[in-house]
Amino acid sequence: MAEAERIIGTPDIPDAEGADGAEPQRPAEGTEPARGDAKAAEPAGGDAEGAEPAGGDPAAGDDAAAGDDPAAGDDAAIGDDAAVGGRRRKKILVLLCVAVLAYLLDLVSKTIVVAELEHRAPVEIFGDWLKLEVIRNAGAAFSFGEAYTVIFTAIASVVIIVIIRLARKLYSLPWAIALGLLLGGALGNLTDRIFRAPSMFQGAVVDFISPAHFAVFNLADSAIVCGGFLVVILSFKGLDPDGTVHKD
Repeated sequence: MAEAERIIGTPDIPDAEGADGAEPQRPAEGTEPARGDAKAAEPAGGDAEGAEPAGGDPAAGDDAAAGDDPAAGDDAAIGDDAAVGGRRRKKILVLLCVAVLAYLLDLVSKTIVVAELEHRAPVEIFGDWLKLEVIRNAGAAFSFGEAYTVIFTAIASVVIIVIIRLARKLYSLPWAIALGLLLGGALGNLTDRIFRAPSMFQGAVVDFISPAHFAVFNLADSAIVCGGFLVVILSFKGLDPDGTVHKD
């Protein structure tokens, strides 16, 4: 029996995988490893492609970074500039209102007294202390310098230009009132010098307020004097048109 088996031969039985001296069987080409082996092959920590990084939603980091956006600072600066510009516009509006009021009062008063009082006897208001008497003044305020009408016309024009330029940096209410008085008074007398007789740019200013022992003047002269005194007081206190205060 043993001899027969030797002659016929026994079929080859593969050695068990991993037996000593036996080569382990490999999976056929193209076959996938077992599911458990695939999980074991994944890198630790689960850093698969497309996975979110540790620490939560990345949008939170973007929101935090947005707090450092320089555009926020630019918006704040724009708001400050707008507020400053608004204050300046309000002061300019005050200047214009004061100037228009002073100009209209002067123009209306001159129109009335020329129509009603010129070439007539003076009208006494407080006896000899204050009268209304119409005269034509070719000079400066209070009848000074009657031979220099053209020069005073040029000076009044320069004063108006200077006031307009100062208004560009005006942030002080007292200065707005002072410059408004100066502008309204200068415009009132300049209107007379341009449009009244004897000729254009050489016209005589209408004066009608006549105190005792003092020169005859008009409301434009009064506005100029009041504005000038206010400018002196503000300058003495160290207040500039732009609102800053300095002390020498």
